[in-house]
Amino acid sequence: MKDELDISMLERRVDELIRTVDRLRDENLSLREQQSSLLAERAKLLEKTELARTRVEAMIHRIKAMEQG
Repeated sequence: MKDELDISMLERRVDELIRTVDRLRDENLSLREQQSSLLAERAKLLEKTELARTRVEAMIHRIKAMEQG
């Protein structure tokens, strides 16, 4: 009788661990996808920032050239 209880308890524990592993695997996949998306967004924002900086610098140079001319 005790052996049956121990086995039953062990089965429940193993089932619980399997559910936990499945949940963590799904969560990990979701986080990896989110990270990938955020890294792509960051790269686009850095590119836009660099483009804006280049344009502002060009405008500043043109303004300085107009002031000197």
